[in-house]
Amino acid sequence: MKKNSSLSVLTNGILKENPVLVLILGTCPTLATTTNVFGAFGMGIAAMLVLICSNVLISLLRNIIPDSVRIPCYIVIIAGFVTVVQMIVQAFFPELYTMLGVYLALIVVNCIILGRAEMFASKNNVGKSALDGLGMGIGFTLALCVISTIREVLGNASFAGIPIPFLENYKIAFLTKAPGGMVVYGLVIALVYVVTSGKAPKKKDFSCAGCPNAANCQSADCTKEKEEI
Repeated sequence: MKKNSSLSVLTNGILKENPVLVLILGTCPTLATTTNVFGAFGMGIAAMLVLICSNVLISLLRNIIPDSVRIPCYIVIIAGFVTVVQMIVQAFFPELYTMLGVYLALIVVNCIILGRAEMFASKNNVGKSALDGLGMGIGFTLALCVISTIREVLGNASFAGIPIPFLENYKIAFLTKAPGGMVVYGLVIALVYVVTSGKAPKKKDFSCAGCPNAANCQSADCTKEKEEI
């Protein structure tokens, strides 16, 4: 299978490059919306729709948008789709709209969506960009659902708001709080790391050595001199 085949592009975001559990992106909405499975699922679907639509449009416009203003353009495109999704949720799912609150609007600055626009959609065709958005969206939704299931079932003795009577006397209220969310999040990340044998994608080198202009950069020269001393 080719490294950048359609199937690979679709499946990468589900586990191998899961945006929440492997790339550790979108931490804020992950912790804030995973106290209830219904809210977590709604957030995941909303983000997935924005991911797919923004990836497709950015891919279509990748040769038109000037490189110097690409980030502001990406944000405007993403904001447009977020507004549409927000209006749809408010009109047809008012309970979900109330539950997600400000985090629905904050999808605009979700680093998963902006990151995929910059790293993938701006460099690939429409088909693969749509698949990337779908795969990353599925991965994001699954991660939210797994974390929210653990937190709601064990912390609130319910699932998607439906009470689980036999757990009522064994609730771990700590899991519904922010610190409990961090604990569950960390444990799920550790589990995924073990399952994938720690084969997470290599991080990009942001040091002076990884910069193409390092040879002409005064700070790089200073760093070299310090290392030599």
